Amino acid sequence: MVRKEFELPDVGEGVAEGELVTWFVEPGDQVEEDQPIAEVETDKALVEIPSPYDGTVAELRAEEGEIVPVDDVIVVFEVDDADVDATSDISSETDTGDAATASTDSSESAAGAPEPTAQPELPDGRVFASPSVRRLARENGVDLAELQSSNPGTRIDERAVLEATGDIESTEPDGWVEATPPAADDADTDAAQATATSPSASSPEPVASSADAADRERTLAMPATRQLAREEGVNIDDVPASEERDGEPFVTPEDVRAFAAGETTVASAGSAADSESSPATGSASAAAAAAQDGLQPGETVPYRGVRRSIGEQMATSKFTAPHVSHHDEVEVSDLVDARGRLKETAEELGVKLTYMPFVVKAVVAALKSVPQINAELDEEAEEIHLKDEYNIGIAVASDAGLMVPVIDDADQKSLLELAREINDKAARARDRTIGLEEMQGGTFTITNVGAIGGEYASPIINYPEAGILALGSLDERPWVDDGELVVRPTMPISMSVDHRIVDGADAARFTNEVTRYLNNPELLLLE
Repeated sequence: MVRKEFELPDVGEGVAEGELVTWFVEPGDQVEEDQPIAEVETDKALVEIPSPYDGTVAELRAEEGEIVPVDDVIVVFEVDDADVDATSDISSETDTGDAATASTDSSESAAGAPEPTAQPELPDGRVFASPSVRRLARENGVDLAELQSSNPGTRIDERAVLEATGDIESTEPDGWVEATPPAADDADTDAAQATATSPSASSPEPVASSADAADRERTLAMPATRQLAREEGVNIDDVPASEERDGEPFVTPEDVRAFAAGETTVASAGSAADSESSPATGSASAAAAAAQDGLQPGETVPYRGVRRSIGEQMATSKFTAPHVSHHDEVEVSDLVDARGRLKETAEELGVKLTYMPFVVKAVVAALKSVPQINAELDEEAEEIHLKDEYNIGIAVASDAGLMVPVIDDADQKSLLELAREINDKAARARDRTIGLEEMQGGTFTITNVGAIGGEYASPIINYPEAGILALGSLDERPWVDDGELVVRPTMPISMSVDHRIVDGADAARFTNEVTRYLNNPELLLLE
C-alpha cells in the first residue's frame, strides 16, 4: 500500500479557494474512483469532489466549514501499489499520524526533493450523480457513465437509475414547482406566492417526526444550517430531517432549532390539518419563512462563496453598464386560457406546464425583432456583437442567492421541451446540484419578482448581457377595454438594458413585442 495526497482541484474558471461544506467519507472508508468524497462551495457554485483513486481514506486534512485554497491537500488515501505510478509515491508506509508523516519527510529528503502529489483533473466525461444514486447504481449493476453519455450535462437521479433497471416506467417529473415562477396559477395566486418560500414542489413525506436523535451516518444540509447546528451544539446527523433530497435526509434550520429545543420537528398529518385552522398559522408560517436561511437578527455572517460572487457580479454590472429601465403591463386572458387548455395534456405526458415556457418563447421572438438586445459589447475591440443564438437564463432563488441556469438554443425547442428543461434545471439550481457549465453562456435573462407578490422592479443586468426582463405577479386587476372598466388577469413587466448599446426606444419596442405575444399566444405558433 502507498499513501497518496489529494489536493483541492481548481473546479473551474480559476477558482482560488473553496469552503469545505461536507465530507462524505471518514478515515477508514473504502472509496472507488470518481466516487464523491466531499462537497465544496466556491464563489461559483456548490460542487462535489470525486475521488481520484480506488482505495482507503487514511486521513482528512480539512475540517467542515474550513476555507481551503486550491492546491492544498485535503485528504490522504491508501492505495494499492499496482493502481498508481511508483514514481509518484509519497511513502510506502501504511502507518497514519506522526509516524507516517515522519517517514514521508525522510523519503522526500532522501530523494533530494519532495515527490509530486497527485493532481488529477476532473474528466470531461464526469458522471453527475449523488452518492446515494451511485450506490443504487452499483447495487443494480447500472453503468452511470453510459447513462451520462446519453444525457450529457444533466444530473442522474434515482429515477433514471430505476428506469435503466426496468423497475419503473420512464416518465418526466411532474412534481416540480418553479423556484421563481412567472405568475400564480390561474386559480390560486396564494399558492404561487407560497412557492417562493417552498424548497420543493411537492414536499416528500417527513423523514422523522420527533426530536429523538436520528443517528445517521450522512445528512444533507446547507452551509448556513450546518453553522447553526455548530452554534447550537447539535450534531447535525442526530437531527430528524423534515425533507429528502435525492433520497437522502435533508435538514433545515427549523429542524435544527426544534431539535435543539427538544421539540417535535415535524407535525403529523393530523396536527398539520389542525394547525391550518389555528389563528397562529400565518405568523408561524411567516416566522418559518423568515428563518428559512438560518439567519438571526444581530448575526454577522461571512461574505464569501456564492453570495460574494453574486455581489461582485452585481457591482460590476451596475458600475460598468449604465442601466435604463422600461415598464409595461400585459393583459393575459388568452395566455391563461391557453395554458389551462394545455396543462392537462402536458401532465399526461409527465410535464408540469407553467407560464415560463410561454414567456421564454415570447422573449425569443422579441429578441429576433430587436437583435441589439441579444448582444454584447466588446469594449477592447470597440464592437457590438449581435448574437445569433438564443440562450435564455432563468433566475432561480436558492438558499445561497440567485442562480441563473441557462436554457441553450431556446429558439429550437418546443413548448414542452422548454418546460422539461426549465423544470429540471430550476429544481437542481434550487437545491444547488446544478453543474457550473449549465449556468454559463446566457445571452438574455428572465427573472421573476411576482412569486412573492412583486409587481415592478429595476432588475440588474446579468453582465455582459445587454438586457434582463423581470416578471410581476399575474393577478386580476382593473383594465380598460373599449372604454369600459373591467377586471382582467394582467402581468406587469420590467425591462433593464445596457444604455451604451440599447436605446430606450429599443427597450420599448422589445417589451411591445413581448406583450404582443403574451397577449395573443397563438402568434407563437408562427415562430
